[in-house]
Amino acid sequence: MTAAPGTAVPATTPTDAAATAPDGAPTPRRALPVSTTVVLALLTAIAPLATDMYLPAFPQLAVDLSTSATAVQLSLTTFMVGLALGQLVIGPLSDQRGRRGLLIAGSALCAVAGLACALAPSIGFLVAARFVQGFAGAAGVVLSRAVVADRARGTAAAKLFGIMMLIQGVAPVLAPLLGGTLVTAVGWRGVFGILAGVSALMLVGVLALVPETRPREARTSGGLGATVRDARTVLGNRRYLGWTGALVLGFAAMFAYISASPFVLQNVLGLSVAPYSVAFAANALGLGVVAGLGTTLVERVAPQRLLGVGVTAVAVLSVLLLLDAVLLGLPRWPTLVLLFLTVSSLGLVFGNATTLATDEVAHAAGTGSAVMGALQFGVGAAVSPLVGLAGERTAVPMAVTMLVLALGAVAAARFAATARPATPDQEPVPAEA
Repeated sequence: MTAAPGTAVPATTPTDAAATAPDGAPTPRRALPVSTTVVLALLTAIAPLATDMYLPAFPQLAVDLSTSATAVQLSLTTFMVGLALGQLVIGPLSDQRGRRGLLIAGSALCAVAGLACALAPSIGFLVAARFVQGFAGAAGVVLSRAVVADRARGTAAAKLFGIMMLIQGVAPVLAPLLGGTLVTAVGWRGVFGILAGVSALMLVGVLALVPETRPREARTSGGLGATVRDARTVLGNRRYLGWTGALVLGFAAMFAYISASPFVLQNVLGLSVAPYSVAFAANALGLGVVAGLGTTLVERVAPQRLLGVGVTAVAVLSVLLLLDAVLLGLPRWPTLVLLFLTVSSLGLVFGNATTLATDEVAHAAGTGSAVMGALQFGVGAAVSPLVGLAGERTAVPMAVTMLVLALGAVAAARFAATARPATPDQEPVPAEA
């Protein structure tokens, strides 16, 4: 059931929550153990780690494989394309075939692809292996959300998604810092080897701790026709689109910050590498602390209200950041404080927006998670180049981009809050048991 605007849904427990089977009999929705939640949360970190950890090795990679910087960049682009396409394929397929089998296959293939990247003899081989790595790694991102949506609603889901989005939000911020250390120690091939090892470890975690959460009686049937039907239902849910828009635009604002931060903090504010790393890590810590605070506040404050506070704070702080850049010339400490507060405020956006969106399409959680994830990474990757349009010695493009995205997130959340809930006849009919 979907929460009414402005209200919190009681936490889901093994005894008070149930899904309805086609014959009308309730099917108990068992709560996820903490160990399973940890595995799911770590699965969401694979994609951002594989995206950012090898960035510091780009120059050395180009030398080792005797190729150009443009070709090396292509290895990142193909990974992102594979990640987006993988979610669009695997998510809807899991609504028909179940979650666990696809999650096992995706984790195994991601580990193999990571090993292939580590052993790549040429840039063409690396580019192809990166596409496979992204496609397979999409299983962890899209299905971890679907598994949570299968087992939890409202407050309970908000807590779980808060933990998952905390890791998914902090991982892109910390990955380049971790990658810089590892590249120095083991080189770019070693980084890919470590990523392969992490994927293999996640495979063991899935085999041992993640159950099948999409029972046969709840699965849709009809092949491609069912996929199209589920997609039309999900995309026709205006509240889902609004909450998803708030998540996607908030995530894109963080990507804009990540892309611009090396130039703004070092070239404009004059920080050396060490202070820059400290400031970068502090902002990641702020994001994590606020996200963690949100998982405790959700017991007393509705996810919709927390999301509203988050997107409004990001918008207001982005206005102040733009004024700081245009009128004050970016004094160091006020700018650092504004960036810290802006990034930290996103901690109230990710988990709550995900909860509200998935609650709207729980009957097709795989499809809903696929659309959400594809847009999240696609839009994030698309806005990243915008922050450098005016050169490397100004923060104005970053501030403008973040402000536009934050205002869009506010509008999306408002749109969702005022839209009418989907009617029961808009939901797909599960396959017969």
